Amino acid sequence: MSVKHGLLALLERGPAYGYQLRSSFEESTGTTWPLNIGQVYTTLTRLERDHLVRALPENQHGQRPYAITDAGRAALAVWFASPVAGSDRPRDELAIKLALALTTPGVDVPSVVQTQKTATIRSLQECTRLKTQAGENDVAWTLILDSMIFKAEAEMRWLDHCESSLLGRDRPAEAHDLSEAAPAEPVEVDHG
Repeated sequence: MSVKHGLLALLERGPAYGYQLRSSFEESTGTTWPLNIGQVYTTLTRLERDHLVRALPENQHGQRPYAITDAGRAALAVWFASPVAGSDRPRDELAIKLALALTTPGVDVPSVVQTQKTATIRSLQECTRLKTQAGENDVAWTLILDSMIFKAEAEMRWLDHCESSLLGRDRPAEAHDLSEAAPAEPVEVDHG
């Protein structure tokens, strides 16, 4: 997720300072994506430099709120109107890990797959539990949980595919060609 656009969306609700933005971001995402406060302030500095937000005077507690500008609103509208491309997402660490495990001597690849499957099942169970506890009016949190559940289910399908591919890879060459296999001996069935 773009922290830049996330902060702009939060500022569209009204002016806020860094800690408020971090809390609102985490609240909006059900604490699924925790933000480092340093990242919030670094992003606000860049947004101000790019004229997408403006700093307001400090309040009586020494906190400096920020407000979205017209240019920030335009950038936010473009972001909401644009699809998220696969190239905009972070690298898939799991796919990279498995690719490297296959080519690294001494790595027990089936164990790597099984360890990930166990973790993914736990994550799926936790997301499902959280979804049953979510209130019916908490639509944003439910949608985030649905996304996490669907991703975990897809990951499990992919891990199952990896596992079956590895099984096929580990079999002796003659086991792959079933067309030349010797015909099975007829089996006598006792009907009596």
